[in-house]
Amino acid sequence: MSVQAPASVVMIRPNNFRPNPETAADNSFQSIPQMTASKVAASALAEFDAAVRKLGDHGVQVHVFQDEATDTPDSVFPNNWFSTHHGGHVAIYPMYAESRRRERRSDIIEMLKQDYRVAEVTDYSGLEHDGLALEGTGAMVLDHIGRLAFVARSHRADPILLERFCTGFGYEPIVFDAADADGAPVYHTNVLMCIGSQIAMVGLDMVQDQERRQVICERLEETGREVIALSEHQISEFAGNAIELKGRDGLALALSSRALSALTPVQRKTLESKFDLIALDLPTIESAGGSARCMIAGIHLSPRTAPKGA
Repeated sequence: MSVQAPASVVMIRPNNFRPNPETAADNSFQSIPQMTASKVAASALAEFDAAVRKLGDHGVQVHVFQDEATDTPDSVFPNNWFSTHHGGHVAIYPMYAESRRRERRSDIIEMLKQDYRVAEVTDYSGLEHDGLALEGTGAMVLDHIGRLAFVARSHRADPILLERFCTGFGYEPIVFDAADADGAPVYHTNVLMCIGSQIAMVGLDMVQDQERRQVICERLEETGREVIALSEHQISEFAGNAIELKGRDGLALALSSRALSALTPVQRKTLESKFDLIALDLPTIESAGGSARCMIAGIHLSPRTAPKGA
C-alpha cells in the first residue's frame, strides 16, 4: 500500500466550534452560518461524529480527542499544528493566529509515542515569537513518494521555516503563488490541491505563473500520477480539500459531500476507478474555511505491535 495513504488518523471533537474571526482576514473560504452560536456548535458536533463513524465504517482507524477548551474555535482542524512522517518523525508547527496556538496538545503527542514508533519530535512552535508560521499540512501539501512539499505563498508558510523543515525532513520545496479571481492569495495550499498515490487534484487556474503550473504538473507526473485540473469554482466548493486514506478494502478518498457534488461526471468516474469515495456531510464545519482534509491528521508512523502473550 502506498506510503501516501495513512490507515490511522487523529481527529479533534470540537467543544465550542465557530468560524474564527481572527483568521477571517486572510481566509476567504470562511462564511457566517445563519444560526445561533449554540446551534452552530451543536451542528458541528453532529457533523464531526457522523464523519468519524463513516470513516470507521470504511476501516479507517480514528483516534478521537475531545477538545475541552472554549477558546479554540478551529481545534477541529488539527493537521495544521502537527504532522507525522515515515521513519518515526513528528513535527510540531508555529501557527499564524494567536488563538490557534492554543490547539497544540501534549496528550496527542504522547499517544503517538505510546501507540506508534516515534524516534524524534521536532518542535518549531517556539519560532512564533519570531513572527514565523508554517501551518503543517495545511500550508504544505506533501508528496511522500516523490519527497516534494508543494506550498502556496501566504502568511502561513514562512519561506525560512519552510526551508528548515524541508532540509530536516527530506523534502524538496515547490513554491508558487496562487490567488482567486479577486486577487486574494490562497491561505492554505491544501484547499488548492490533494495528492494521492495515483492521482493529484489541483486548482491549476489559480496558480498565477504559467511556468509554475507546468512545473507542478511535471513533478506530480514524474511518479506516474494523473493530474486532475480543478476549476476555481470547484476549489471554492472544497473539491481540492480531500485526503487519501487506507481503508478496509484498499485506497479511499475522504472529501465532503459538497466537494463531491462539485466534481464533473468524468472527474468522479476517474476517482471512483481508483478509490472508495467517502463523502462526509460538513456544511457547518466548512463555514470555518476548512473541509474534510483539514479535519484529518494522518498518522504516517509504524504502529507498535503488542508483545507475544500480551
